[in-house]
Amino acid sequence: MPKLKVAVLYGGRSGEHEVSLVSARSVMEALDTEKYEVIPIKIEQDGSWNGDLIITGDPTRNPDFDVVFPVLHGPYGEDGTIQGLLELANLPYVGGGVACSAAGMDKALMRALFAQAGLPLVPWEVVFHYEWLAEPKVIQTRLEKQLGYPMFVKPANLGSSVGISKVKAPEELKEAMELALQYDRKVVVEQGVINAREIECGVLGNDYPQTSVLGEIVPAHEFYDYVAKYHNEKSRLIIPAPLEDEQTKQIQTYARQAFQAVDGAGLGRVDFLLNPKGEVFVNEINTLPGFTQISMYPKLWEHSGLPYSMLLDRLIELALERHREKEKLRISAF
Repeated sequence: MPKLKVAVLYGGRSGEHEVSLVSARSVMEALDTEKYEVIPIKIEQDGSWNGDLIITGDPTRNPDFDVVFPVLHGPYGEDGTIQGLLELANLPYVGGGVACSAAGMDKALMRALFAQAGLPLVPWEVVFHYEWLAEPKVIQTRLEKQLGYPMFVKPANLGSSVGISKVKAPEELKEAMELALQYDRKVVVEQGVINAREIECGVLGNDYPQTSVLGEIVPAHEFYDYVAKYHNEKSRLIIPAPLEDEQTKQIQTYARQAFQAVDGAGLGRVDFLLNPKGEVFVNEINTLPGFTQISMYPKLWEHSGLPYSMLLDRLIELALERHREKEKLRISAF
């Protein structure tokens, strides 16, 4: 049997470029060279494409591979843009489609879909750049009335906890908003859950997704920010999370529902907040979660009986399966 040619796309133009490089290295080292020919394709921060397969001008021209494995985080990688390009090229690729990726990246759209699906959410507000510039005091009053302190301020379209601040007092809000607005024109502000536990669940599959065991994050910092995620080994991942069986099953059900609410495919990691009363809130879904050696998603599946290399095999199988199903669809009315 000839080897499958797997193009690994990594890097990208987002603020998560460096995280992508680490994830991609882990993926490429773990792909079984007996099964796959790995074709690295790096997208530089200026948007240029290069690697063993040099792509310039038209990235879809005569692609010499069987399946694409995007290991791209943040805008231009997991927000539907690269997925749209691959759809136009009619190429199989790992992960969710255009709509799923866009909704999974945009925390405001994501929450609207989660609310429609009846999932439990903390109160939140959306603030646009033009609103904050025009009426910062009015916006601050609105946020204080609707959410109170503490609150979390997040760029709507970014991951890896980049640009996120925990705001405990009125004098901290301006700086937090200005930081988030450096990364996006739209900001999501959420009511803080005091003394929250952070629980995560991996989802794997297409039409009938499976869920992993649960993991709990004990961050080295006050919350699981960028440094705590990638640069501080004192952050701890507890797998399986110490929860009652009934609560574990409920969170796994919510994870499947969140995945289906955004029309997920392939993979996703759903993050939850658990307050001291035991109430569960869906925080967000990551449709292309990190694949570094310390990332939660592969660790969750490893503890669920699916080692890293086999997880990659399964993701490639799911990508090809989904592509075969789409090939059966009619593309003409006649």
